[in-house]
Amino acid sequence: MDFKLASEQAQFGDAVGRFAEARLKTDALKRAHNPGFPFDAARLLGAQGLLGITIPAEHGGQGGSLMDAVLAIENVALACPRSADAVQAGNFGPIRTLAEYASGDQRRRFLPDLLAGRTLIALGMSEPEAGSAVTDLTTTATPDGSGFRVTGSKVFTTNSADAALFLIYVRFGPGVGGIGSVLIERGATGFALGQRTRFHSGDEWCQLYLDQCYVGPENVLLGPGGFKKQIAGFNAERIGNAARSLALGRHAFNLARDYALGRRQFGRPICEFQGIQWKFADMRMQLDAAQLLLYRAASNADRGLPSPAETSVAKAFCNRAGFEVASEAVQIMGGAGFSETGLAEYCMRRTRGWMIAGGSIEMMKNRIAEDVFERRFSQRPSRGPAND
Repeated sequence: MDFKLASEQAQFGDAVGRFAEARLKTDALKRAHNPGFPFDAARLLGAQGLLGITIPAEHGGQGGSLMDAVLAIENVALACPRSADAVQAGNFGPIRTLAEYASGDQRRRFLPDLLAGRTLIALGMSEPEAGSAVTDLTTTATPDGSGFRVTGSKVFTTNSADAALFLIYVRFGPGVGGIGSVLIERGATGFALGQRTRFHSGDEWCQLYLDQCYVGPENVLLGPGGFKKQIAGFNAERIGNAARSLALGRHAFNLARDYALGRRQFGRPICEFQGIQWKFADMRMQLDAAQLLLYRAASNADRGLPSPAETSVAKAFCNRAGFEVASEAVQIMGGAGFSETGLAEYCMRRTRGWMIAGGSIEMMKNRIAEDVFERRFSQRPSRGPAND
C-alpha cells in the first residue's frame, strides 16, 4: 500500500500550484471580500484547462478524474481560497449532472461558456419547507403542450446571484418517481430572483421564484424518474465540498505557522511555547487524517461510482477538520487572524458554511450509521396505526 501520489498526479498538482501562485495569489484577499463570483479567476482557470477536468473530452472537458479535480482545488486554494470555488463550480455539482445527462443540443448550448468560465450554473434544490428532506419538494412542472409550466420557489441556492443557468429540481408527479429536473435560463418569463442576501461566509444568494415559467422540451434535463440519477451525483459534489473544507483549513494552517515563526512575545517566537506547539500538532493530525479519508473516497470513486459511505465519512471529517483548524489558526494569530486584513478569518467563515451545505454533518452521520448497521433508517415519523 502506497500513500504517495502517483508521479503524474504529483506533477499535475505542482503545475497547478505554480500557476495559482503566479496568476491568482496577488488578488486573493480582494476576491475573498468580493461577494460576487470570481469570474476573472474562472476565465484564467478555464484557459488553463482546470474547468471540466472531470468531464469527458468529447463533451469539451479534459477527461480527467475526481482525484485530479481534488488536487486542483487543493493547490489553487493554497494560493487563493476564493478561486477554489471556481474550480468547484467547473468540476462538481450541477455541471457534472448537466454534462452526464444532457442531450447533445443542451451540451452544445451550455457547456462551452461554462467550461470557459464565462458563465455559471446553479442548482435549485432546497425549498422553504424542503431542505434535508429534499423529496418533500413542491415545485411543480405541469404539462403545457409539448413543454411544462413550472411553479414554486427555491432557497439557499449557491451562486444564484451570478448564475446564467439554473438546474431546477421539479415534481412532474407524485412520489420520488415523479421528481426530475429542468434547465431555466436567467431572464426567462415567469422566473424571478429575489433580493441578494448574504451568508455568514460573505457569499450572496437569491431566492428563486417560478410563476408558471414555461420550460420547453429542449430544456427538460431529467424527466419523471430522474431523481435517483441526479441525486447520485451528489456523492461527487460532496467530494468537492470536502476538498475545499480541507484546503481552506490547510491555507489557514500555513498562515498561522508563518505567523508563529515570526511573531515574538516575551523575547522569543511564539512557536517556542509548548501550548502553541500542541495546537499545531493537533491541527496537523486533523489535516493528515482528513486528507487520507478524502483521497480514499476520491480515488475509489474513480474506479466506479462514489461510495456513499466513504463520501459521507470524508465530508463529515473534512468539514470538521477544516473548520476546527481554521478556528485554531485565528486563535493563534489573535487580532491579526480575526481581522479582515488577512485570510484566516475568511477561511474560518467559509469552512463553517460547508458543515451545512451539500448535506449537513448530521445527515452524513445518518448515512454512516446506515452503513455500520447495513440497513436504512427513515427519519420520517412512523405511519403505524393511530392510538385510540
